Amino acid sequence: MKFRALLRSSSALWTAPVWVGIVAFYFFYALHLQDPYEEVIGGPLWAAEQVALALNYFYAFAYGITLGLATWEGGRLKRDRVWDLAPSRARWRVAGQALAPAVGAGWAILLLPVGMRLVETRLLPTPTALLPLVMGMGIVCAYAVVGCVLGHLAPREIAAPVGAVAAYYMVNKSSAYSDPLWPRHLSGQLDTSVAFGEHYSLATVLLPFLVATAVAVAVAAWWNPAPRRLPLGLLATAVAVTTLVLSARTASGWGIADGPVSAGHAPVRCAGEAPRVCMAETGGAVERLDDVRSEVVESLEKLEAAGVDVSVPSTVTDGLLYERSSTRPRSTASTWWLPLTAQAETAGPDGRIAGIRYAVLLSSVTFPCSFPATITSDAPTAWIINRDAAMLWAAYTVDAQDPYLRWRSGEYAQFANGAEVLAKVKERAAKGRALPTAAQRTAWFEQEKAKACRDMPKRPAGVPAATGPRGEDS
Repeated sequence: MKFRALLRSSSALWTAPVWVGIVAFYFFYALHLQDPYEEVIGGPLWAAEQVALALNYFYAFAYGITLGLATWEGGRLKRDRVWDLAPSRARWRVAGQALAPAVGAGWAILLLPVGMRLVETRLLPTPTALLPLVMGMGIVCAYAVVGCVLGHLAPREIAAPVGAVAAYYMVNKSSAYSDPLWPRHLSGQLDTSVAFGEHYSLATVLLPFLVATAVAVAVAAWWNPAPRRLPLGLLATAVAVTTLVLSARTASGWGIADGPVSAGHAPVRCAGEAPRVCMAETGGAVERLDDVRSEVVESLEKLEAAGVDVSVPSTVTDGLLYERSSTRPRSTASTWWLPLTAQAETAGPDGRIAGIRYAVLLSSVTFPCSFPATITSDAPTAWIINRDAAMLWAAYTVDAQDPYLRWRSGEYAQFANGAEVLAKVKERAAKGRALPTAAQRTAWFEQEKAKACRDMPKRPAGVPAATGPRGEDS
């Protein structure tokens, strides 16, 4: 049968207005429900993230539609007694031709939202960005095989709609599993989101595809009336069970929405030397790179002039490049990871970027001890006052006192005397700033740091300390 005639008679064509309409509705409504178009194209823009976001709504729908259409076509092959009319033709070739429109419908459900998303964001995807799309298209083929066999085993008028709804429900609800975890990662609807600069690791997209393919091959082996159907069926079933068990064991070690990803692939643009400041090129704020570097350099120079012992890094890198904190490298003396893009987007009316100065402050000022990672409402406040007074003094030096005070005011809210603590911090910092000579102000600053460490109560066993020499401020 010619493809045009096959398409005209296919259920994929006369159901197209339904599934195309649903795709269009979900794309323009659901994908833009939380993020308006202006915010989407404003950045940060990363092709792998946009592809994953576009596909997230359509995996289950594509698999369900494909299974339903393939079941209908399989039932038609049985009704028309195609195998009796053409016994010499290979069964897989006849079935493949009949299922082509159903597979095409499933592929279209995945391709349409991805294509529209890339067009509206003006992004060119890399091969790694398209990995989840390729995975979904492969799983669509597996569902088509299962649907064809189902159409031969049950009345298509019942099996097609029931199978489509069951597949949709099963895949869509897999994200609700927490024990066991593996259905979340093997259902074909990727549970892990992609952050800026990331793409899926091969295992994340390969395991769902292998499971679906192994099941489809086993189903096809039992359906195929070959002379050695029994040994082939047993072998295919054993392979499918083994694949499922091994894949489930691997995926059970992944967390909720935490499958393997590969990070740090976004392009960067850098400026200057010592420090060299780098920002994400498609983060949405790279045009302010020179302004950001000026803020960094100026803040470091002011702190050094005030007598703060600052170790100037060789590189200051945008934290957006590793947006997921669990994958981001730790800052070192030579390389700082700061939220450059996030803060550059919050510039004030005067064009100054207080958030950059604030980030430099927190990375520059060190203490000779480590502070608790969290502060409870019943904690002594004497050492907190000394520590925060020293930090506020340094914050005034770089004109970052406003963001620092906003942060600390929120922390003090848990204390019964939070307003009193804030007043004391401001008072002590003002006394330090009022000292007549630079040497006296620097000495006061060092004394406040030492006193904060000296008065800090010893940490009980089992209570973690904050990482790094900056204590909580890190």
